[in-house]
Amino acid sequence: MKTVRAYRLIGWICLAFLCPAAVVQGAPATAAKPNIVLILADDLGYGDLGCYGGKIATPNLDRMAKEGVRFTDYYVSQPVCSASRAALMTGRSADRVGIFGALPPKSKVVLNSQEVTIAEVLKGGGYTNALYGKWHLGDSPDSLPRSQGFHDYYGLPYSNDMWPKHPVAPEKYPPLPLMENEKVVQTMPDQTQLTKSYTERAVKFIQNSKDRPFFLLVGHNMPHVPLFVSDKFKRKSGAGLYGDVLAELDWSVGEILRAVKEAGLDEKTLVMFSSDNGPWLLYGEHSGSAGPLREGKATAFEGGFRVPFLARWPKKIPAGTVSREIVTAMDILPTVADVTGAEVTAKLDGKNIWPLMSGAKGAKSPHDAFYYYWHRELHAVRSGKWKLHFQHFYTRPNPGGKDGKPGNFSTEETGVELYDLDKDIGEKVNLASMHPDVVKKLDGIAEKARREFGDSLPKRDVTEPVRTTQ
Repeated sequence: MKTVRAYRLIGWICLAFLCPAAVVQGAPATAAKPNIVLILADDLGYGDLGCYGGKIATPNLDRMAKEGVRFTDYYVSQPVCSASRAALMTGRSADRVGIFGALPPKSKVVLNSQEVTIAEVLKGGGYTNALYGKWHLGDSPDSLPRSQGFHDYYGLPYSNDMWPKHPVAPEKYPPLPLMENEKVVQTMPDQTQLTKSYTERAVKFIQNSKDRPFFLLVGHNMPHVPLFVSDKFKRKSGAGLYGDVLAELDWSVGEILRAVKEAGLDEKTLVMFSSDNGPWLLYGEHSGSAGPLREGKATAFEGGFRVPFLARWPKKIPAGTVSREIVTAMDILPTVADVTGAEVTAKLDGKNIWPLMSGAKGAKSPHDAFYYYWHRELHAVRSGKWKLHFQHFYTRPNPGGKDGKPGNFSTEETGVELYDLDKDIGEKVNLASMHPDVVKKLDGIAEKARREFGDSLPKRDVTEPVRTTQ
């Protein structure tokens, strides 16, 4: 069994002996190993960035797209915080890992110590790893980042709305802790300084890591509600508080890119940017935009699962490229393992997408299908351009909130609904009755997921009459 003590005292070689089912082997540390930087926003929408058609100015993120690759069809494992992050960190679906929803403070459910994270994969290969920002995979001492392969940690252990100032349920939450490694250094911190402080830590880490390979994860709490921004960006975007917050996040990306370049590491560093799920539309003007996509966070529509993903690595990733292939957050770990020379023998759901990142001729998605799970329920499946929804309930704002308070929501139900995402990215025209053969094929593909991960939705006959949505 993998334990924290084994990792700290014995290291990755002994781990390989103790845990043969999840062996991680890394090549010897050398200066030639690339650095890995992953910047993860919280509840950022597909339509928030300029390079995805957004109206708020995001020049640094747009520059990342111009100097690297922009993915149009990148999916998270589940459209909610902890489940999404667990899958990203392990390369395994949330259903396989057993993390669902958003873990509350003092949660007894945490990321299992036997799961192997990106940080542990790279630690075994001689990397120095740091996380500055949100973790949200457990706040007990033995489940914090340094127990999962990071050498340094500073940030909030869970979402920034889980505090006594929550607009609906303040009594549920203890004072919000700002942590440095396993120690609480401040309670109820000034959230206007979070983005700035995470960025400053990230820049300093890059400056101090010039001579050794490193993995840096910057997990911004923004633009998850409650929204906060420093005075430097307050009322500067012309797009309200949400626009100000997004402008500061964009500034942070620029500072990190600048630090990489000034350290002489530009051509040695893979920098990636994404979000953990789509926008939390329940909060109205304090939420982001899904752009042309339908619905948002906590739904199986594209607005919940599909988010921006950018990757930049000069001379390795062709500038200004766009990939429309299906990729997922679970692909980050096996891809990072490939470019760093690490070997992962744990069973992964993610695939190596370096051929797509690097613009290899003829590269295609390694995924035959993508499964849209909400907790244990399989709500939809996609294969190629086709997406099939199974009959399920979901919630939507009715109406959205205002001034940082959530609105009301209504519970809706989908029928068996088929969409051509190439022509109908907004999932407006149900084609199930016109293509029963496609419905049957996708239902057969879904059976593979049901056998492997289960499905708590009642099994229904997909050939029953279905309604048409507009």
